[in-house]
Amino acid sequence: MTRKILIPAVIVAASIFGAVTLLATSPELEPAGVEPIPTAVRVREVVPEAIQLTVHSQGTVIPNTESELIPEVSGRVVWISPALVNGGYFEVGESLLRLEDNDYRSTLERARSSLTRAEAEFEHARFEYQRLKSLEDRQLASRSQIENQLRAYRVAEASLRDARAAFDQASRDLARTEIKAPFAGLVRQESVDIGQFVSRGQPIATIYAGDQAEVRLPIADRQLAFLNLPLGHRGELASEQQPDVTLTADYAGRTLTWQGKIVRTEAQIDTSSRMVHVIARVSNKDQEIPLSVGLFVNAEIEGLLVEDVVVMPRNALRNGNRVLVVDADNRLHFRDIDPLRLYRDEVLIQSGLAPGERVCVSPLQTAIDGMIVKPVSEEDSPAVAPPEFTS
Repeated sequence: MTRKILIPAVIVAASIFGAVTLLATSPELEPAGVEPIPTAVRVREVVPEAIQLTVHSQGTVIPNTESELIPEVSGRVVWISPALVNGGYFEVGESLLRLEDNDYRSTLERARSSLTRAEAEFEHARFEYQRLKSLEDRQLASRSQIENQLRAYRVAEASLRDARAAFDQASRDLARTEIKAPFAGLVRQESVDIGQFVSRGQPIATIYAGDQAEVRLPIADRQLAFLNLPLGHRGELASEQQPDVTLTADYAGRTLTWQGKIVRTEAQIDTSSRMVHVIARVSNKDQEIPLSVGLFVNAEIEGLLVEDVVVMPRNALRNGNRVLVVDADNRLHFRDIDPLRLYRDEVLIQSGLAPGERVCVSPLQTAIDGMIVKPVSEEDSPAVAPPEFTS
């Protein structure tokens, strides 16, 4: 009985002794702090460079010269040029229309006859006056005879001048029965036909020159600061002050390009849009494909050349005009900058950053000044392929 009780007691005591021994000899564990993992961010190095600023606008092509074709005499239309149709092309001096000229030829003949008669009467009056003056020296002509002949001479001279003016007028009217093109261009609209009687001063067609075309481009007043245009200038700009402009348009399945110049600015500001309009001019003689009137084009105007400008992605801007700079210890710091221009997906910075500094361009939900990050250069970061869309 005693043996049955003693053996279990010894086993229990031995177990307790072993547990106590293990606890007493086990190493003491010290808690270790958890080190935070730095956030990986993309950075771009600050590299100042010279930037050629550009200003974009849009507009519709209009003709440089446009006028109404108006006859200066009345008459019935007897001939029309094949070019005098909507969209027709003509050269300078080309005959476009003829009016019936029989009446004007008759008027010219009568004027020629009157001129011949006036010349004969003038020659006779001058001869008689000179003859009486010679007789006066020999006292064979009275003073009253000489004065009467002088009066007849002056009347004949006035009649001659009137006959010459009438002859010149009749000649011009006959020439005006044929209407010629004042310049090379195209017909916008015509409103005359064979047999129609047209009156003097009645418009018969609208024509415009094809050698040059213009585009009226609206520019916001704040964008004018990026263009090299003299403020307050009136009239056309001097050739050395005219900025280059590139016009593009999608036409007939192709993207066409034309080169031109900004030749002037309009003095007034549009009251509805608060825009200032500049006029771009394109010489079609210098273009592979002429710029067509009525075409809607996009314009890129060459602006100022600015030095020491830093180009950053637009998402590099934080609250207000600030960016995040990564220092040598890979810590973030807020930096105030002076932006020159926000242009599409980029911001042009003119001051606030030093060459060689690193700017964080990654979007961060929470950014704390002094936070440790793991900078990754944009050149080293893998490019993300754009998603593919299937229809």
